[in-house]
Amino acid sequence: MNIKEEQLSHYVYSCAYPEDEKSLCALEMRAFFNKESTSNVLESTIAVDPTRSPFLKERIHVMCEGENIEELIEQVKEVELNGETFKIIYVKNPGLAKDEKEDFEMRRTVEKEVGLHVTGEPDLDSPDRLLGVMHVNGRWIFGDYAKNEPVWLHHQNKPHSYSTSLNTRVARAVVNIAIPNPIGIKAIDPCCGIGTVLVEAQSMGIDIVGSDRNPLIMDGARENSAHFGFTGKIHLQDIRDVTGQYDVAIIDLPYNLCSVITYQEQLEMLQSARSFAKKVVVVTVEPIDDVLDKADFNIVDRAVAKKGQFIREVIVCE
Repeated sequence: MNIKEEQLSHYVYSCAYPEDEKSLCALEMRAFFNKESTSNVLESTIAVDPTRSPFLKERIHVMCEGENIEELIEQVKEVELNGETFKIIYVKNPGLAKDEKEDFEMRRTVEKEVGLHVTGEPDLDSPDRLLGVMHVNGRWIFGDYAKNEPVWLHHQNKPHSYSTSLNTRVARAVVNIAIPNPIGIKAIDPCCGIGTVLVEAQSMGIDIVGSDRNPLIMDGARENSAHFGFTGKIHLQDIRDVTGQYDVAIIDLPYNLCSVITYQEQLEMLQSARSFAKKVVVVTVEPIDDVLDKADFNIVDRAVAKKGQFIREVIVCE
């Protein structure tokens, strides 16, 4: 299970993003947590695996907290590891001011001091559990630690790609914005192109199918998916011919010189999506608010992702 909410659980996340993707990161945080942070630290009762996101870097599942390190250590002494080995990791707070330094010596000192009071056997090479300690929002916290593994970077090395395709970071964020909780969700990418969005969704275990009307790219999309060991269905089909019902559709509107579409075609595509999906996330390089309105969509959130002078808009519709 990738995401859940537990009444007594509390999580602290650190995040980072390029300035050009600040808006996209904020939208992903709103999708995951129903809020966004004013700094690079976010606290929530909702558990998200950091590896799902291109922006979440680390997470501590809080077990203990104290106003100072001594108070924290008194609580750490009571933690039971049930015979598991452990390693302590000091998590740097990216939300601190520049004059609040967490230098190497200070971090190692805290790790050692906290680790000496954990009941269990330390193992710096292959521990059963990683435990994090962090100074955040005026107090010290301690708990199970999880680090982001940037799997989307590996997906850049796919057999087929287009220069106009979404990069894997943006594609992964778009999937998370569309499907923050994949449990029970049936999704479709009806303009899947070479399959960049599909691969990111499949890598997160999301139930998604792909389709596209261009027969020249179908083999490439299927090879890209198979290259990473995925077996999802990819159909040769125009979006206007999609049948069945889906919880979510992700639509990266065609825009390159080989895929020029008219206003009327845009409208027909979105009207079709309106008929088969409860929620639609649209990626576009041109203003389409009026088209979405005519297709009877309600825009509930949005963001921009920039790359130099090139701007994409991500629009969440219901």
